[in-house]
Amino acid sequence: MKPLHLIPDDVNVPFLKFRKLFYIVSLVMVLASAALFFTKGLNFGIDFRGGILVEIKTDGPADISGLRDNLGSLGLGDVSIQEFGAPDDVLIQLQRQDGDEKAQMAALATVTDALGENVTIRRSELVGPKVGSELKEAGFYSVVISLLLIMVYIWFRFEWQFAVASVVALLHDVVITVGFFVITGVQFDLATLAAVLTVAGYSINDTVVVFDRIREYLRKFRKMEIPDLLDLSINSTLSRTTMTSFTTLLALIALFTFGGEAIRGFTLALIFGIVIGTYSSICVASPLLIVLRLKRKIPEAEEGQEVKA
Repeated sequence: MKPLHLIPDDVNVPFLKFRKLFYIVSLVMVLASAALFFTKGLNFGIDFRGGILVEIKTDGPADISGLRDNLGSLGLGDVSIQEFGAPDDVLIQLQRQDGDEKAQMAALATVTDALGENVTIRRSELVGPKVGSELKEAGFYSVVISLLLIMVYIWFRFEWQFAVASVVALLHDVVITVGFFVITGVQFDLATLAAVLTVAGYSINDTVVVFDRIREYLRKFRKMEIPDLLDLSINSTLSRTTMTSFTTLLALIALFTFGGEAIRGFTLALIFGIVIGTYSSICVASPLLIVLRLKRKIPEAEEGQEVKA
């Protein structure tokens, strides 16, 4: 039985021929995402903007629509209600109320009274604006530090051109993924932020595979032009890249479909991030090596003869 290949082993797509088109498409997506972020902004969850969180257990499957109508009529502002793991487990989120902690406690008591005695309150939390602000700051620093450490790792493993190209591609992925959440309005919380960092790790893994093949071919094909060598490297790893992305997406789509609301934002971020990360590994990171003037730094060898390190 032959192994499954989404892409034939002898594929020869001239990716570098279309690199200017890739640059334009990526630049438009990045600029649009940044513009939307600074004008419209993200739909931050309670983790970042503060508010009231209540987890309840109902007697039998929860009537989400009825709960939404009931709590929505209390005049407490935005109310988010979703299943949390099981049909009888519900997570209720309310925006932060005007006033001090007493106002938040009063709102929590109002919600508790409205729910009645047929539900069990498993937990209730108040997230203040200071905590939300600190989490935003911590989230920003976590992304920046992750990108810097990745750049240092690539710099030590390869040359500086590879490090710069990989970080540019990662910034490309992160900014566009954030732009996707601005456009869709899906809630952005700590779980979603974790997904964005996971996407960065997945993307750099794909990129390193291609970079390893480029370094190998730089030593093996001494006389080959750099654009042709980059095309050969991308095509030789294309089957592996697409198969990895395909199988990962199958698992994520199953989680998105059957995992419930509690992890929907997380899996949606991963699904979009995997797609954009695969695109950047193929169409952004490697072509950028041309712009950064990648050169060989190895002894001369005949074409087709491998040079020992």
